[in-house]
Amino acid sequence: MASRWFRAVGGVMANLQPSLPMPPSFAGASPPSPSPIGGGASAAAAQEPNDRKLASAEQLVLDLCDRELRENALLELSKKREIFQDLAPLLWHSFGTIAALLQEIVSIYPALSPPTLSPGASNRVCNALALLQCVASHPDTRIPFLHAHVPLFLYPFLNTFSKTRPFEYLRLTSLGVIGALVKVDDTEVIGFLLQTEIIPLCLRTMEMGSELSKTVATFIVQKILLDDIGLRYVCATAERFYAVGSVLGNMVISLADQPSTRLLKHIIRCYLRLSDNPRACVALHNCLPDMLKDGTFNISLRDDPATRRWLQQLLHNVTVGGMGGPPQPGLDHMMGI
Repeated sequence: MASRWFRAVGGVMANLQPSLPMPPSFAGASPPSPSPIGGGASAAAAQEPNDRKLASAEQLVLDLCDRELRENALLELSKKREIFQDLAPLLWHSFGTIAALLQEIVSIYPALSPPTLSPGASNRVCNALALLQCVASHPDTRIPFLHAHVPLFLYPFLNTFSKTRPFEYLRLTSLGVIGALVKVDDTEVIGFLLQTEIIPLCLRTMEMGSELSKTVATFIVQKILLDDIGLRYVCATAERFYAVGSVLGNMVISLADQPSTRLLKHIIRCYLRLSDNPRACVALHNCLPDMLKDGTFNISLRDDPATRRWLQQLLHNVTVGGMGGPPQPGLDHMMGI
């Protein structure tokens, strides 16, 4: 079960740090030398495995529309999606495929409340979600995926409370789809998500999920805040700022007992971004957790110079923001200050 969990998530944690693929000429690879003898034959031989892979992927995508073959197709495609080039456009443009994946998703809605989701059903729908993550990650299908409002079908999974493994697996894989959307900085994606309930749903996971789910949910909130419209949205009202600030504060307190450097890193980055807003910065001067000020996490951050710099900048911003100019109205009262 554990190996399937991490395989189906499809490298969620890898999505937390954007990386740009390097073309071969910049990656140290040398262009192939032309061979005067047998060059065409060797090229044809090299092409054959790619043709077989494409044929295999096409057949498995067709199998998704056959109810009797779908479960195996979901499993095989989710395991091999990294080796199938352009799988996302194939999934998106092939007739009936996205509808079949959505069928898999809505079919387990009745098992969400009361929580009766079985491990097998959870594995199956998470394989479908892994394919949707593939579509959400691809530059040619990301925006059509968004315009079709497909992410909304995942929100019921983020609105669950059960901490059993099938539900945790479901939440984590659903967050992986949203994480794939926000990984690439795109204001259109952030604007869409802000029209939905994604921030409250992420905050819920940040409060009660596993460490990995909390980390992915916090990463999503971080990416929303890093966009100017996201920061303005969160800081527009005291209620929104309080909701985010209180969850971040509680997470800091819990990390004192159960340290997680990767989770702490995203929490600090969220706080640092909030400090870019003048009104929020004044409020943080009074409500930033003491554990971020008194060296509690010095050992945890010893080998992470980037996060140490973020924390130092945060403390500088909050100190200067709390001292300079007249009080900024509107946010202080929400923390009971």
